[in-house]
Amino acid sequence: MKLIFLGPPGAGKGTMASRLSDSTGIPHISTGDIFRDNIGRQTDLGVKVKAILDRGDLVPDELTIDLVRNRLEQEDARNGFILDGFPRTIPQADALETFSSIDHVVNFDLSREEIIKRLSGRRVHKASGRTYHVVFNPPRNAGKDDETGEELITRPDDQVDAIKNRLEVYWKQTAPLIEYYKKKEILRDIDASPAPDEVFAKLKGLLRI
Repeated sequence: MKLIFLGPPGAGKGTMASRLSDSTGIPHISTGDIFRDNIGRQTDLGVKVKAILDRGDLVPDELTIDLVRNRLEQEDARNGFILDGFPRTIPQADALETFSSIDHVVNFDLSREEIIKRLSGRRVHKASGRTYHVVFNPPRNAGKDDETGEELITRPDDQVDAIKNRLEVYWKQTAPLIEYYKKKEILRDIDASPAPDEVFAKLKGLLRI
């Protein structure tokens, strides 16, 4: 099963993709995770990407397309995958069609107010990438990682101003993909506002898994 997960930042695409990957065995391919790996290792790509993401902007199409094409050529993606964070623009979607087919596109729908609430409360353990939320998934001790006791941080792109910029970028450049895939009759909408277990149950029903 070859899937694309669409939706604004904070809609839970990554969480649902990880859960679906665990239950089906098909890889969750997140461009964000690949970018953050490069940032953490301070590669030339990582330095460029960090400056872009800190502004809340999108990484250029040609760079992202090459990264995803190479990833889909790996053995574990031959029988299926879940793309999370790609495509984000119409040119990326057109490019994807040249090297892979897609079975379903799931669009996670969430209001602007809920997105800001979710993202501004997110806290991250820098070394491991473990994620918490001050409301929905708080650490045992406020501001501290559960496993190491180290300080949690707010990522620059989770600051309120950056969130608002990310949403503007999303609606301008990524939202048109909803119509793009709707015309291809492979788009499936899902309400991302309920609790994660409820959203996941709906997702499995939608995909008939």
